[in-house]
Amino acid sequence: MNKSAGRLLIIYDNYTLKKDLIPAWGFSCLVHYPQYRILFDAGGDPSILNMNIQTMGIDFDKIDSVVLSHAHGDHAGGLSAVLQLHPHVTICIPESFPDKFKKVLSLSGAVIKEVKKPCMIQPGMYTTGELGKGLKEQSLILKTAEGLVIITGCAHPGIIEIVDHSRKRFNDNVNLLIGGFHLMEYSPKEILAIARELEDMNVQKIAPCHCSGDRTRELLRDHYGGNYVECGAGLVVELPDLTLN
Repeated sequence: MNKSAGRLLIIYDNYTLKKDLIPAWGFSCLVHYPQYRILFDAGGDPSILNMNIQTMGIDFDKIDSVVLSHAHGDHAGGLSAVLQLHPHVTICIPESFPDKFKKVLSLSGAVIKEVKKPCMIQPGMYTTGELGKGLKEQSLILKTAEGLVIITGCAHPGIIEIVDHSRKRFNDNVNLLIGGFHLMEYSPKEILAIARELEDMNVQKIAPCHCSGDRTRELLRDHYGGNYVECGAGLVVELPDLTLN
């Protein structure tokens, strides 16, 4: 990998890699480049999110925007901690979010950006737009000099479907796939079939966390070997330069 241009920091997860961070069911991470800082999801508990933010030394006054994958409480429940620190932040939500949620956000003073179709959030950073036939969910895509970095919240639309959508849109390989894969109820045979399919789709590195399931993590760790990234609160991933065209 070339010299790092940015970092991806896992703030909130039900796994932790550092003893001074609090693990809890949910997910939140920060994409940190010199020119942009985007928070993806906000975990489930605002007090835990706030404590982990402080422990990791993250300055939330410099957050450019928040992207919420879907409306479940383990991904949006910690948002009040963000709004206390940065009340007028721009929040990108799927258009299908409940009207009550949107109203609360409006009253908070935040700037709401509703997303339905794929679009650019910042140069080099994109949302998949709403995916899925039931529960709608968006994922975050970073277009980097070494391939795509795909960040999923819970992958309710299907992890294969999200990767396939992202690759087709940008005609590029996947440098890193990270986040919740929602495979807790899958059998080992099904998980290994997904692992092989991800390899066939040129997913180079993989970092399942949150709702992926312990068995999924074990099987993917064995399958991917040195290209498996142990994920949990406190993980810092060095990111390549963004590709801005």
